[in-house]
Amino acid sequence: MTIAFTGGGTGGHFYPIVAISEALRDLVREERLIAPKLYYLAPNSFDEKALFENGVTYIHIPAGKMRRYASFRNITDLFVSFAGTISALLTLFRIYPDVVVSKGGYGSVPTVTAARLLRIPIIIHESDAKPGRANLYAAKFAKKIAISFESSAEYFPKNAQQNIARTGIPIRKALMRVETEGARQYLGLEADIPTILILGGSQGAMKINEVVLSCLGELVAVGNIIHQTGQANFKNVSAVAQVVLAKNPHESRYHPINFLDQVSLQRAAGVASVIVSRAGANAIAEIGLWKKPAIIIPIPESVSHDQRTNAYAYAKTGAAVVLEEQNLTPHLLLSEVRRIVSDPQLAERMGASAAGFTDPDAARILAHEVLSIALRHESR
Repeated sequence: MTIAFTGGGTGGHFYPIVAISEALRDLVREERLIAPKLYYLAPNSFDEKALFENGVTYIHIPAGKMRRYASFRNITDLFVSFAGTISALLTLFRIYPDVVVSKGGYGSVPTVTAARLLRIPIIIHESDAKPGRANLYAAKFAKKIAISFESSAEYFPKNAQQNIARTGIPIRKALMRVETEGARQYLGLEADIPTILILGGSQGAMKINEVVLSCLGELVAVGNIIHQTGQANFKNVSAVAQVVLAKNPHESRYHPINFLDQVSLQRAAGVASVIVSRAGANAIAEIGLWKKPAIIIPIPESVSHDQRTNAYAYAKTGAAVVLEEQNLTPHLLLSEVRRIVSDPQLAERMGASAAGFTDPDAARILAHEVLSIALRHESR
């Protein structure tokens, strides 16, 4: 049995694949099946360590982006996608998987197209409240469509409605729980004060970084700051922070980190009093599982079609407040952080409101369906 995954662009496309791979390993062991060969076909490996730990082999498949604005690269990237489709055809013909699982994103299009041409069953998973173009394209011929928000079903073609099921967002097993014991020592945090965890997504968020730096002196007066800056922004943010906090008595409370790995994220989430985050579906699902009050800052719709919808869908539970990026100022962010951390009852109510938003069994439900389709295809 062979299973191929595809998707690409961000951690939101990649890490649910890791979660499904984990669940597949568990199911195979429980049902005493021969372990399937797992492959990940995408423009980049994103996190080689996570793939290796789950026995997933990476195969490079080129893919071009279709930007939402006029650009000459939209034309050149058509040729990249065409080359990627040829490469995916040859690869799929060689490994011939029993099912292809797509998480969407521009990186999935060549592999999904090739799978259709080779008549390989396709399962797609949509994390966002408003589906992306790659999954809307794949939905026309997908065998099963898994969604995370009920509202996303209406965007799919009418002839695909019978194939849709709400599963929730697959979350890695380790992130379903948080670690509090020893977390402050591990992260070097000051005791007996609030901790603000700032997440800008897997690639960081320049706008959030700028606003945080603008009110950093006041933020460290509130509590510890764990700030995931993004790999590309880390050096610049750290340098500016050093200047801003040069004579601040609370300088040691600021902890910029380029990327929070699994262990660090477990511990940071465990001690967080409030989480400031982008509105990626994965980030929201994880925050919901952790039952932490949140301040959600979606990417504007002109850049990303989905985050604003995700943010307000989650905020309806009462677990978060939404700050639109165009209205975001250092004073507004600071006042919201202060409001939540200074009111324990409010923070507790917000955290409790997140209960039930994220389905902890999503990865297992998807893995079971993937195995079922793969086994049927293999027996032909």
